[in-house]
Amino acid sequence: MLKAFQQWRRRRIIKRSTITSEQWSQAFAALPLLTGLTDKDKQRLQELAILFMHYKSFEPAQGLVLNQAMIMHIALQACLPILHLGLQAYDGWVSIIIYPQGFLPQHSYMDEAGVMHEEQDHLAGEAWLRGPVILGWEDARQAGELDGHNLVVHEFAHKLDMQNGVANGYPPLHTEMDRETWVAAFSQAFAHFSERCQSPSQTIDDLDCYAATSPAEFFAVFSEVFFERPALLKQYYPDVYLQLSLYYRQDPLSRLNRV
Repeated sequence: MLKAFQQWRRRRIIKRSTITSEQWSQAFAALPLLTGLTDKDKQRLQELAILFMHYKSFEPAQGLVLNQAMIMHIALQACLPILHLGLQAYDGWVSIIIYPQGFLPQHSYMDEAGVMHEEQDHLAGEAWLRGPVILGWEDARQAGELDGHNLVVHEFAHKLDMQNGVANGYPPLHTEMDRETWVAAFSQAFAHFSERCQSPSQTIDDLDCYAATSPAEFFAVFSEVFFERPALLKQYYPDVYLQLSLYYRQDPLSRLNRV
């Protein structure tokens, strides 16, 4: 009964959306990332984005003025990774905070001597466990251009990773997936990629060595590449591509090759 009510309510929200077909066409056209989606998947993504915009709170910061096009631009990219996972993958939090550019969060940490320190790092985005996603609009605006870098996908990949606790590069896998195969593929690739990043002559163009800082960042960065430069990922790390394809239940390489 509850599930039927939820489905009815979601259909009602979608039906009552005031966003025009022209606005949707413009939003899709502005994102090469969405190239090659079938009509069925485009419709599914559009409906997910409507629900996402309804249930999540978009909160501008530092004087940023948000408009409908900006919100749609973020929502479509945020919903692409959950196209075949469902909106429930983003349950447990509400806010998306958007700065004009980057931001300077202040973090506290204790060193080995027991001394507390405060530090600030300039960030383009951040995802908090059971908290908000924070984005810099300038980077979010440039995402979706198929250059291998996508701030929105990166931060929302962290949110998926956090479904079973703190982000560690191991999101909850589907029942048909094998845990040992996932761990082997990602562990070997992480070790290999980290080693390559130690030598400038061995780095791979368009694969950000920030991925080598932790398994969580490896999963998030390689999720960016999976959706934006799938041929590059499959060329260098085919086992990781396969596992991400099984996890996201998508094959971006085949989709983009259809165009």
